[in-house]
Amino acid sequence: MEIILLQDVDHVGYKHELVTVKDGYGRNYLIPQRLALIANSANKARLGELKRREGAMEAKRLGEYQEMAQKLVGQTLRIGAKAGTSGKIFGSVTNIQIANALKEQFNLEIERRKIQLPESVKEIGTYTLVLNLHKDVQPEVQFDVVAE
Repeated sequence: MEIILLQDVDHVGYKHELVTVKDGYGRNYLIPQRLALIANSANKARLGELKRREGAMEAKRLGEYQEMAQKLVGQTLRIGAKAGTSGKIFGSVTNIQIANALKEQFNLEIERRKIQLPESVKEIGTYTLVLNLHKDVQPEVQFDVVAE
């Protein structure tokens, strides 16, 4: 079944992409969840208009994303975690904790799905993460995990 994705879907494709999926996955999950449309001739014709409109909105947001990236240049995010004497923390640092820390420390509201951790953070130390704000704006942010 050919579909047009309305949002990015992991392991399937990106927004406004024409992809082929199994019939059941398309009919029973993607279309009812409003993640995709059937790729018939009418919807394919509308795809150009959707891309144009979405491109205009993203162009407006690009300035906002660049401002966010400028706020984070040279800054270090501090995240507190409970740790043992050997420096291992109990559990791990997640993108939800990082999103909350960004909001508290820099007053930036960033969706947790846009935060990409390089590895699982399970020890005290300094790490680097990537914020996927836009395909052209992907700042790297340093963060320190400190013991509470």
